[in-house]
Amino acid sequence: MSNLVLDSASRWFGNVVAVNDVSLNIGPGVTGLLGPNGAGKTTLMAMMAGFLAPSAGHVTLDGRPVWRNTEIYRQIGLVPERELSFGYLTGRQFVRANADLHRLPDAAQATERILAEVDMVEPAARRLDTYSKGMRQRVKIAAALVHEPSVLLLDEPFNGVDPRQRMHLMDLLRRLGDDGRTVLFSSHILEEVERLARHIEVVVSGRHAASGDFGAIRRLMTDRPVRYAVQSSDNRTLGAALMAQDSVRSVSLRGDHLDVQVDDLGSFAVSLPGLAKQHDVTLFELSPSDESLESVFAYLVAR
Repeated sequence: MSNLVLDSASRWFGNVVAVNDVSLNIGPGVTGLLGPNGAGKTTLMAMMAGFLAPSAGHVTLDGRPVWRNTEIYRQIGLVPERELSFGYLTGRQFVRANADLHRLPDAAQATERILAEVDMVEPAARRLDTYSKGMRQRVKIAAALVHEPSVLLLDEPFNGVDPRQRMHLMDLLRRLGDDGRTVLFSSHILEEVERLARHIEVVVSGRHAASGDFGAIRRLMTDRPVRYAVQSSDNRTLGAALMAQDSVRSVSLRGDHLDVQVDDLGSFAVSLPGLAKQHDVTLFELSPSDESLESVFAYLVAR
């Protein structure tokens, strides 16, 4: 069992800070790294895999530094987001090449074993450039697992994968986590993380936003103040009535609609129709104005 630790790790490129003072402890089981696109997830993965040096702080695996420690590569498997650039190889050749790079004494046997594990034995004789997105993802995972690493890092592994293949990959990652491997996968899609990992780490704009049980963090996301755009036949009258409601934090008139911020979504949603009827106002539209993951994560960072 392995523990991957980031201690106040930062990484900058010139004047651009990609990762800012992040501390994480990733242990056995499946952990989700959740954050919007551009949050710094890929940079974090590269530092954890030993392919990118931290500009400040430390990244260690079981107490040993990851950067410039080639022995660490025997314990780590990385599945990058970028597409494979070896389309002229067959799936079997690609996985076997990784087995040979690790100088496995039973490279041929290890290759066939892991191809069976990811359900890629039958298409293994085909070239990579004939594979679907899901097949390429599975063969990348096979190459990362062929040397049986204790740590598996996957950067956006479900991008472009159809539902059936996604279920297969999720089942595989669950089994690896249940076997005691340390599995970390990144995603910008909340539902993907919810279906696979109970423990999550949240990053946004290169900063560590939250850490812990998915359910607890999800409740923070749900309970945060929510902004709504409300259009009605009399915005001024409705706005004045809304200001008297306990669940409403603020109301402002923006052009042809009201910008309403509420603390208790349930209470607001239940009371709004009756309130409008009481003041003889017709509701035309009610829509959330800040439901993007970016706004959710920004709220978590600000807590």
